[in-house]
Amino acid sequence: MKRLIFALGLLAVVVVAALVLTRPAGLAANLLPDHTIDLVNGERIFNAGGCASCHRSGKDRTGPAELGGGLAMNTAFGVFLVPNISPDKSTGIGDWSMPEFVNAMLNGVSPDGKHLYPSFPYTSYTRMRMEDVMDLKAYLDTLPPVAKTNQPHELKFPWSFRPGIGLWKVFNLKADSIVVVPTVNEQLLLGRYLVEGPGHCGECHTPRSWTGGLDTKRWLTGAPDPEGNGNVPDITSGADEIGNWDENDIAYYLKSGFTPDYDTVGSSMVEVQENMARLSNEDRNAIAAYLKAVHARAD
Repeated sequence: MKRLIFALGLLAVVVVAALVLTRPAGLAANLLPDHTIDLVNGERIFNAGGCASCHRSGKDRTGPAELGGGLAMNTAFGVFLVPNISPDKSTGIGDWSMPEFVNAMLNGVSPDGKHLYPSFPYTSYTRMRMEDVMDLKAYLDTLPPVAKTNQPHELKFPWSFRPGIGLWKVFNLKADSIVVVPTVNEQLLLGRYLVEGPGHCGECHTPRSWTGGLDTKRWLTGAPDPEGNGNVPDITSGADEIGNWDENDIAYYLKSGFTPDYDTVGSSMVEVQENMARLSNEDRNAIAAYLKAVHARAD
């Protein structure tokens, strides 16, 4: 009898722990900072994050971005269908409050209290400043609304079990910086912020564990393409190619799309480079300085 009672008690503890771990956390409005919205900075963060690369639905690349989503991302876990993030109030995020948007970006939680799948790279965005996230939301609200209904992801079990993401987050959702840089070096601090946060470079350039979490011990050392199209290159200072570039080479590549030997950017990096070209020289130089400070980590 005692063993039965102990077993039932242990089971109850496990169930309660599972419920706690899988329950999404909300964000109270009073936790938002007192911040004056800066639309120029919002556009900067939009470009740094490459939002249009995944969420653009319109073919016109010259005017304001139409972010109706629809891109199908084929991965080992199934097919993720990129959602509508236009300001349409019915099918997009136009009726999301500021706390709801911030909670989605930093904590991976939807307005209806569900865990978002990490195909949306909130594991990087969680390192963003809340003020920048607020500016981004305000900028998104200025873009054209697109009436386009989201389609459900096509995922395999157990990845289709959404509450399990809560447990996944315990091990993979960390707001700490990946690389230690001198706190007195403002350029490196800016570069680290842009790369590790809004730029979410590690999401493609870092290997993953079997659960899909980033292996930060091998930060930016290259990884298989998430959609199975070859490999995403190593971009640390020890890389075979980019490791031989200096900071000016990297900054110029991000601005122009040309490598030091006059080759051009290719594959999925084309749109990333086009977004980086819209940033300031200061931002690109900071990114270049940070990448030169990142050494391959074999430990």
